[in-house]
Amino acid sequence: MFNFTPLLGAQSLSAASQSLLELDGGVKVLVDVGWDEHFTVDKLKALERHIPSLSIILLTHATTSHLGAFAHCCKNFPLFTQIPIYATTPVISLGRTLLQDVYSSTPLASSIISADSLADSSFASGSDPVDSTLQLLLTPPTTEDIASYFALIHPLKYSQPHEPLPSSFSPPLNGLKITAYNAGHTLGGTIWHLQHGMESIVYAVDWNQVRENVLSGAAWLDASGGGAEVIEQLRKPTALICSSRGAGKDSLTGGRRRRDDLLLDTIRATIAKGGTVLIPTDTSARVLELAYLLEHAWRKEHTDGSDESPFKSARLYLASKNVGATMRYARSMLEWMDENMVKELEAIEAATTSIKQHKRNDSKQMGKGDTKSAGNAAGPFDFKHLRLLERKKQVDTIVAAKGARVILASDSSLEWGFSKEILHQIANDTSNLIILTESYGNLDDVDEDQKSLGALLWSWYQERRDGVALELGADGQNLEQVHTGGRQLQTHTAERVALQGKELLVYQQYLATQRRLQNPIPLGNSSSLETSADAVDETSSTSSSSSEESDPERQGKALNTSAAVANLNRNKTGLTKETLGVNVLLRQPGVYDYDVRGKKGREQMFPFVSKRRRADDFGELIRPDEYLRAEERDEVDGHDMRDDGLNKKGRLGQKRKWGDTGLQSINGSNGPGSASKRRQQRPNITDTNGTANGDLLENGFHDPDLDDLSDDPGSEPDEVMNGPSKVVTRPQSVEAHLKIAFVDFAGLHDQRSLSMLIPLIQPRKLILVSGTVSETAVLANQCRQKLVPASSESADGAQNSVFTPSNGQMVDASVDTNAWTVKLSNALVKRLRWQNVRGLGIVTLMGHLGAMPVDDQEYADNSSKKRQKLLKEEIQEDDAQKPPAEAKLQQTAPMLDVLPASMAAATRSVAQPLHVGDLRLADLRKILQSAGHTADFRGEGTLLIDGLVAVRKSATGRIEVEGGGLGLPEYPVRSPESSFYAVKRRIYEGLAVIAGG
Repeated sequence: MFNFTPLLGAQSLSAASQSLLELDGGVKVLVDVGWDEHFTVDKLKALERHIPSLSIILLTHATTSHLGAFAHCCKNFPLFTQIPIYATTPVISLGRTLLQDVYSSTPLASSIISADSLADSSFASGSDPVDSTLQLLLTPPTTEDIASYFALIHPLKYSQPHEPLPSSFSPPLNGLKITAYNAGHTLGGTIWHLQHGMESIVYAVDWNQVRENVLSGAAWLDASGGGAEVIEQLRKPTALICSSRGAGKDSLTGGRRRRDDLLLDTIRATIAKGGTVLIPTDTSARVLELAYLLEHAWRKEHTDGSDESPFKSARLYLASKNVGATMRYARSMLEWMDENMVKELEAIEAATTSIKQHKRNDSKQMGKGDTKSAGNAAGPFDFKHLRLLERKKQVDTIVAAKGARVILASDSSLEWGFSKEILHQIANDTSNLIILTESYGNLDDVDEDQKSLGALLWSWYQERRDGVALELGADGQNLEQVHTGGRQLQTHTAERVALQGKELLVYQQYLATQRRLQNPIPLGNSSSLETSADAVDETSSTSSSSSEESDPERQGKALNTSAAVANLNRNKTGLTKETLGVNVLLRQPGVYDYDVRGKKGREQMFPFVSKRRRADDFGELIRPDEYLRAEERDEVDGHDMRDDGLNKKGRLGQKRKWGDTGLQSINGSNGPGSASKRRQQRPNITDTNGTANGDLLENGFHDPDLDDLSDDPGSEPDEVMNGPSKVVTRPQSVEAHLKIAFVDFAGLHDQRSLSMLIPLIQPRKLILVSGTVSETAVLANQCRQKLVPASSESADGAQNSVFTPSNGQMVDASVDTNAWTVKLSNALVKRLRWQNVRGLGIVTLMGHLGAMPVDDQEYADNSSKKRQKLLKEEIQEDDAQKPPAEAKLQQTAPMLDVLPASMAAATRSVAQPLHVGDLRLADLRKILQSAGHTADFRGEGTLLIDGLVAVRKSATGRIEVEGGGLGLPEYPVRSPESSFYAVKRRIYEGLAVIAGG
């Protein structure tokens, strides 16, 4: 059984992706926990309902549309962190930096509390109704929280079959195997293959077959076979789940090189006039491709370009609040990129080693060409010209400065991040240009209020109402740049504001209500609302066996006390000594004595908490995060985030360095280690022009304004407001005079890739998700036409093999849709003789198919729901036309019983025995040689044993054994019968002989 339900992203403008796969035995697999740029909590309600029944979770790409809601689910849904999660290492690392960037850039990611939840809280507390326009925010996860959430994910490698472990509340997975394959599109992007029983499912959403500068193409084709066939593991699946986004897009003439040249020509035309080019992009996926391309274009122009090249005077920036960590991870994951990345790094290391050796031999003979080689010795992501910006003040400084510049900024939707702020500042200049790198399809039927800022600019680009400016490219082709013509660009800016007065009371009431709902009475092992002392108190009370503690009056009093403690807040400020009991020694300061005279049970002892060491059969459990490599450690501002690294320096008993808080000098100035008096030490690196650059490989070329700004004591990284807050949305309008261009850098499959690969994959069922209504309809019609010749089915069968579900619609894509449950009689079960073949149980049975009453309790408990439903429908239809007695006879179910004696004799002569299994002649040769026989291959597919017995394996897999009377002279003399029967015995041990009768 295989049922598929798209929770988000099916036939929708939203790119968010969430899919639910239900397999036989109650196994549920969630693929992706995506979110869109609006971060609406209502879109996660369907996911929240399925969390208590999920078995595992799979992640495909490190983008907002595939894991944007991951941190929200971990923080706000208690059971979510108990579900095993699997992804590749790049998805884990880049996804962590992405969500850290999202939560530090926009308050909307913290999620607005719904008005219904606030109304329920006010009703439960008996207070006045809450204003429906109040937009309170949930407490966002901190940087440390996000790092701990991603530490829960199990990393996998490509082409590595893995049997996952189910969640504690999931049924057994029954041999489920998952395998990750390269999907292209993003670093570590995954095509998932799931094998469960007879079901072979391929989940391929957002893949790219084209090989790019940084990323290799999707792993569909088998390179060993010339690239003309799909690899065996992904061929002919029972169900292929494919994205339809990009189905209406034609492939670009000239491929990747034409796309790259188009982008560089568009940039060159703008910066030659002194304008600013804004390229909105994501912060973890496609930004790597853009950053690599522009950095190497700047390197080439500075090395080989003419003095009049506009690239030499223009500056290149990448603005994102966590881009430094993203690039550090990218430098450590070159093995996940295209093989050219590794070759480039090896060539650079070889050139650097050669130059150093030449310097040591004779430094005076080093020429100008060697100087250029030394200056260019930088890795693929060691930026010499691209400057990384992580603070708002830096972005404002470079936008306010004069001169040509190119800015890569987050995010591609223009709804959050630095791209939205930069657009407002450069929109009123006609010499500026914004380059869209992703298309949004047809937006004619979408309301203006539902469009993101990026979608609005895309609709303007398609309308071309105010004309098009044509620029001449380097190859002589025209470059189109659409005028905006001074149209009003209406946007909304969301700001986080601290709660005060009545708003703070409403927020506290909401939190109290949620705590009562999640954990009304704390259990013995619960610590979500109470401290560990409370947990020990509860467990100790249940473990006591004295007669005094079994007093019903004391048990009732203990329950009342536990309920009162659970309903109060965390600070325990309102608890009295009578309520706290012996815990008063821990909860109230200045209390060092407690009268235990006349006390019973847990009130007689000090509430000491003994920490238990976790261990299994192999000893004490180890913590994997203690053995991480340096590049795998979660760092924030250079500090190790394991074990709350940032909080350790403020703990009691920890050493403090000179210059830390509390160690100021008498006159108020900081010590010698303070930031105001310590200049950052930077290596002196000389570029090709001889300019001294500070921190060249990390932050790009020398920029005096930004270098001075980075040393400003008041220019600290942007802080995120902690504590209760609300979001205030302010409308903002600006006249847009800049021009709009489009270069497709989405890195998604196009119409040609889909029409070529889907017939080669030959899926039995095709499910299309992740696309708009028009894109899904176009691709579905094409696939129905192409899949008919590839199979023996009729046109009607092809129509039924392509599904286009909408959000929340379940699709039954099982390979055994016509399978039925048959009950075996006890007499037949006793006669079954099971045989083991490589871990599988094989049995043959022959019986008489009869009927049994459907109201049999044993059958009703084990029969399938589908059979019961069909029987119920048939009975309801026939009861009105048939007598009651005849209708009662129809309520039967199939059952196999032992054949009667008269039928058994007839069928035994007809049925023939057969062999089950696959025996390799090479394995048989090793087995016989170990037993003292001589075994050699003679010809193709023939194994000669002792010169007497020949074993052949035909093309169909059939084993033939032939024995001769006389042996060959070069073999030792053996009995023909002993050799023949020894070979047959070994063959039968490797195969299961299934009898016919």
